[in-house]
Amino acid sequence: MRSLRLWLGAAFAAALATAAQAQQNAPGVTATEIKIGNTMPYSGPASALSSTGKAIAAYLDQVNEQGGVNGRKITMISLDDGFSPPKTMEATRRLVEGDGVAFIAATMGTAPSSAIAKYLNTNKVPQIFLISSASKWNDPANMPWSMALPWAPNYMSEAKIEVAYARAKNPNARFAVLYQNDDAGKDFMRGVKDALGPDADKAIALASSFEVSDPTVDSQVLTLANTKADVFMIYSVTPRACAQALRKAHEIGWRPIRFLASGCANKATVMDPAGVDAGKGVLSLGSLKPYVAEPKDDKAMSAYIAFMKARLPGLDPNNIGTVYGYTVGEALVALLKQCGNDLSRDNIMRQAANMKNVPLSLLLPGITLNTSPTDFRPIKDGYLLEFNGNDWVVVSEMLRGT
Repeated sequence: MRSLRLWLGAAFAAALATAAQAQQNAPGVTATEIKIGNTMPYSGPASALSSTGKAIAAYLDQVNEQGGVNGRKITMISLDDGFSPPKTMEATRRLVEGDGVAFIAATMGTAPSSAIAKYLNTNKVPQIFLISSASKWNDPANMPWSMALPWAPNYMSEAKIEVAYARAKNPNARFAVLYQNDDAGKDFMRGVKDALGPDADKAIALASSFEVSDPTVDSQVLTLANTKADVFMIYSVTPRACAQALRKAHEIGWRPIRFLASGCANKATVMDPAGVDAGKGVLSLGSLKPYVAEPKDDKAMSAYIAFMKARLPGLDPNNIGTVYGYTVGEALVALLKQCGNDLSRDNIMRQAANMKNVPLSLLLPGITLNTSPTDFRPIKDGYLLEFNGNDWVVVSEMLRGT
């Protein structure tokens, strides 16, 4: 009996030691709160993207009002970085070293997220569900603390799917590509070239880049149109550039097959400014449900619409940015629930790398979050969408990303 008591005592002490050790690596966490850090472009040329941050914050507020996660309220400290990588770095240091957040979540954009990745990985601070579809984020060997949550398969997969679709329509198609001059845009271009293989030099009529800060992309579109290419591929994360490209191509009468970057498949910020006629028939790739103003049997879409009316009445619910922000909020809550009471940074990252068939209400049918310690791509599959002049509609079966 005495040996049993000794064994139980030792086991209890070991459990306490393990818990204490976990808490030692759980900054930003108390018995009632977990603090997370975020940066968003609330100002600057990409400020339209801040709707995503507003939706995440509003979703977490709703969760807190319902009791939080495992008894803890989630405090998201969100700072403006103007979509400027140096500002992202400055804000992230403040969040980690000053505010003492548990982790950084949902940083907007490839370039801002890239600017802070080394700092966060060196300091073993999870960089969770950053907002980018660049393939570079699937690198658990070299960036074990960084994971993206894209709104569609990564840029290379997106490009390959679109090239395959265009060549099925026209095997001899020539491609014109407008792309953002950053890591994300270059990633998309690699996908185009990989998909075209040895035909790339002949099949790409012209590829033209632009800077996020450029006031217009009209000159690039005019140059691309002069090639008389059969396919026009537009890659950007900034709604302004996407809308300008569609409008200018329409104005000059250029009517190729058009593909729009998945991040720009947005009626409120892209298609409406471009003009209905300019956008009709445009194709894109997506993993999120297209917005439906009057859903009949889709309780999830109805819940999203009610959420927007109640919490963000000043924003258009038919905005992929808010649909996506709502989804990121759901994903963060699912992850924190999976962590249980061990909210150490080690366990947060461990659980992020072990998500199995996690459903989110606004993902298209058959798509769930799945990760492993050797595969940091939560979303790999998508559907082709077409803008019909009023809304985006699904026009394909589920397509597998590679």
